[in-house]
Amino acid sequence: MLTPLDHEFVRAAAAAADRSAVPPAAAPHEEPAGVPHRGLARRVKTLVAAYRSPDSALHGSGQAVAAAMTHLRALRAVQTPTGLFAGGDNVQSPPDSAFTVNDVCDAHVLAADAGPELSEVTAALAEIADAASGSLLTGGAHTPNHRWELSAALARLHRSFPDDRLLDRIEEWLAEGVDIDAEGLYSERSANYAAHVSNPSLLLLAEVLGRADLLYVVERNLATTLDLIRPDGTVETVHSRRQDQNHPFPLAPYLPHYRLLAIRTGRGDFARVARLAAAGGIDDPDLLAETLLTPDLCRALPAPTAETLPRDRYLTTARLAARASATAHTVVYGGSDVPEHRRIRSGLACNPTFLRLFAGDAVLDAVRLSRGFFDLGPFRAADMEQLADSRYRLTETLTAAYYQPLPPDRRRDGGAYRMTDEGRFSAAMAFPDRPRDEVSHTTRVEVDLREDGADLRIDISGPRVPWALELTFRPGGVTEGAVPIGDGRWCLTTGPMTYRVGDDEIRVEAGVEAGEPLAGPDLSDVLRYDPGQDYTVVGGTDATTGNHVYIGGHGPQTLTVALHARRLAPDV
Repeated sequence: MLTPLDHEFVRAAAAAADRSAVPPAAAPHEEPAGVPHRGLARRVKTLVAAYRSPDSALHGSGQAVAAAMTHLRALRAVQTPTGLFAGGDNVQSPPDSAFTVNDVCDAHVLAADAGPELSEVTAALAEIADAASGSLLTGGAHTPNHRWELSAALARLHRSFPDDRLLDRIEEWLAEGVDIDAEGLYSERSANYAAHVSNPSLLLLAEVLGRADLLYVVERNLATTLDLIRPDGTVETVHSRRQDQNHPFPLAPYLPHYRLLAIRTGRGDFARVARLAAAGGIDDPDLLAETLLTPDLCRALPAPTAETLPRDRYLTTARLAARASATAHTVVYGGSDVPEHRRIRSGLACNPTFLRLFAGDAVLDAVRLSRGFFDLGPFRAADMEQLADSRYRLTETLTAAYYQPLPPDRRRDGGAYRMTDEGRFSAAMAFPDRPRDEVSHTTRVEVDLREDGADLRIDISGPRVPWALELTFRPGGVTEGAVPIGDGRWCLTTGPMTYRVGDDEIRVEAGVEAGEPLAGPDLSDVLRYDPGQDYTVVGGTDATTGNHVYIGGHGPQTLTVALHARRLAPDV
């Protein structure tokens, strides 16, 4: 028995589409100057969806049709002789063009059975799709998620213009295996690409190809994402290998996927998150087209199930642990790719944040540890162990070397030696041929997650080097108990401090178990964040923004830090 329609949801989706479609429809012959090809195709899709939807202000509007044709002419004008689209950093890119073709094909489905008024739109869409088909059929990809976006475009082309060659090519890509790990994370570990590319692409492929296994892949990813949703309505990204690793990612783009899977599987936890994703309002103009293409989205959600608290989750593949309670939500992370690859690189998980703490409106966005060791950058754990149910140890050992003279059989007349990289810098010194004198530095961080926060024990061993623990609090609160040192920065030595926002607060207490006393505000050269030479050599940084509290000193040293949340009115 089908569940009733959710008319409120459909009206909200139509309103979001109208906010995007009404302005171009009001000036239907105005050229869309400066709009890239993906934006042009998305506008066409939205205009056609608005024309089709009885809940849209543009239902049956001739101006919407005229605006769609204006945009289609602009889109055809940026389609090169290869069928790929011009524009963007990725030149002659099949995957980037696939994003556009996916919208073109969806718009074609919506227009093809809408009557003679859309016949010209239908023909123009078919012409653009046909011109792109050959290049997408033979084209390659350069990121993991691109394979699924490209495959989805091929599947949509086959849906409208059947061709077994398209199916064969899809099978080539899918035969590699979908890159989802044992914990339900895609290899890029990115909320952005899961929500915008991998999940919608795999859902489409599951529908067109009749592949239930691909539907299950998406369900697994969404189930894992449940434990990555933070109290502020964003999805954790610290472990991502893509651009979103340094930025918050909203839950809203996950709305259609949680909603569809909740309706089709009856999962109450997915229904709860679908409601949460829509709680701030629906702003996605593409959602109306999705309701027309996938009518199940319009059905009423099943009854939501309450969130289970307290709750612990440790994702072993990403080395990320989270503990959620009514008082605090704490994340511990030790899964950086930098220790293994010895470089900062697009496609690697590079974020040095190893802890976050949410206490209602009081948020500790990032805890990072700098060490003055050969300018090799902040602490990024190379290993993370689960010592007990809610206790973890993060470890990193850094090594740098001084090099001895070359052995006689490796010397060259004229002193010309090959340029090599020794992991810290490059020089014409043939480093692999030289004996090494190594200097090592080890940092261990033990974290005991509690219902109200976390207790940390930080052991810094090796030669005497300066270090600084940076606590970045989200702006909007009041810092008490720490010494201000200027420019939104504070220093904590003895005694506790609190960061308070309204009725919510985070309390910090620090102490030294072994080693010198903590650095005071006079040691400003110690109390700072150092991103390391991979950033500074090109004048860059990955520093956080917010209110910075520093605890510093000189190692070897053992530091204890207690982070405790307090909420006068916790969520229940």
